[in-house]
Amino acid sequence: MEQGVSFDLELIRRYDQSGPRYTSYPTAVEFAESFGEAAYQAACARSNESGRPLSLYFHIPFCDTVCFYCACNKIATKDRSLAPPYLERVYRELEMQSALFDRARQVEQLHWGGGTPTFLSHDQMTELMDVTRRHFTLAGDDVGEYSIEIDPREADAATVKLLRRIGFNRMSLGVQDFDPRVQAAVNRIQTEAETMTVLEAAIAEGFRSTSIDLIYGLPFQTVESFSKTLERIIAVNPQRLSIFNYAHLPERFKPQRRIKDDDLPAPEVKLDILQSTIARLTEAGYVYIGMDHFARPDDELALAQQAGTLYRNFQGYSTHADCDLIGIGVTSIGKVDNTYGQNRRELEEYYADIDAGHLSVFRGIELNRDDLIRRDMITKLICHFQLDIRAAEAAWEIRFADYFADALAKLQGMVEDGLVEISAEQIRILPRGRLLVRNICMAFDAYLATKTGPIGFSRVI
Repeated sequence: MEQGVSFDLELIRRYDQSGPRYTSYPTAVEFAESFGEAAYQAACARSNESGRPLSLYFHIPFCDTVCFYCACNKIATKDRSLAPPYLERVYRELEMQSALFDRARQVEQLHWGGGTPTFLSHDQMTELMDVTRRHFTLAGDDVGEYSIEIDPREADAATVKLLRRIGFNRMSLGVQDFDPRVQAAVNRIQTEAETMTVLEAAIAEGFRSTSIDLIYGLPFQTVESFSKTLERIIAVNPQRLSIFNYAHLPERFKPQRRIKDDDLPAPEVKLDILQSTIARLTEAGYVYIGMDHFARPDDELALAQQAGTLYRNFQGYSTHADCDLIGIGVTSIGKVDNTYGQNRRELEEYYADIDAGHLSVFRGIELNRDDLIRRDMITKLICHFQLDIRAAEAAWEIRFADYFADALAKLQGMVEDGLVEISAEQIRILPRGRLLVRNICMAFDAYLATKTGPIGFSRVI
């Protein structure tokens, strides 16, 4: 596949709008409370017939301090005594979930997210992994992709050593920005030394992949200041980087109200930061995977993209497309068979369900045939920047031009602007359209066509 991305400032300004990130299709906006525990259990029974491998996602919601930019589902607290009662419910949920799946189905992917997973003590983290292995069959280290999100302020070399010993082989580190003024404005004081200690320990302990998260668009950022952070990160040569756009939505996320609008960089400065970042990462040899993600050419994500096997789910880009995903913990989302299901969002409600002996799935959606077809098209475009029309017709027994007449009509302006190339055989997103892949995918989204007014998604750039 042709690599690279082209930056066209005028086009980006023209197409910058709100839109889904397509970690699922249909998106979570379409989940309904008519889908509950019984529907989820039925999906699990169907999925056992497939024998597909499994993926486990654990949501650890606690954070020691709140970062003002954060839009994650988290509970900011310094009270570590909240962890044991939470883990007790997670263990019960693991037991209930494992009863629904054949033990022969291996877990090939496991992820702890948050919140801050290392909010847990060393003993608690060890116990959580032990209980997981008691209920599920985890693939060996050579096959399994076991990852954890790390806040370097909540970890050290001893923590990293423990994480490797209990089975983790990949990690992502939140950095955001090393500039002290930016850190103070977003309430995330994190020294470069803290970050490097964790990174160096990960290399020493044999972690197979390290990913660094940065955010552009935070208060007081400039091209020059952000470039300094980027250079420090490039110097340690992580396998992956995620360069996220800060979405300022204070009306939805209360902590963001602590960020002053006047302190945010102007839109043109944000775009300048993005442009210089892309240019520097390309120069350093990184491949643009898509949707904020960059990877070394020899990284698994880049190789999967080249091979046409890259996938996207609630954890982002993945190399395990054929897994059923089981969500564990408050707010977690799973993908089992042709359904999505989400656990309760409030801790007390989650506890009440588990204590009553019920799974906490309270909403979701069962995909119909049109959903499945459109999800397949969106996944191929957002992962590989191209879509084989003839293969789609054969796989789904459709006539593409008829089935997607509306989508093709919506794409015509993008064709004229040089974002997309469409022939009888394929749709190909050109380098200048890759930053706008969300816009292109939106043409295939049947639900967006029915929306009026604000739709609650972040801006695409």
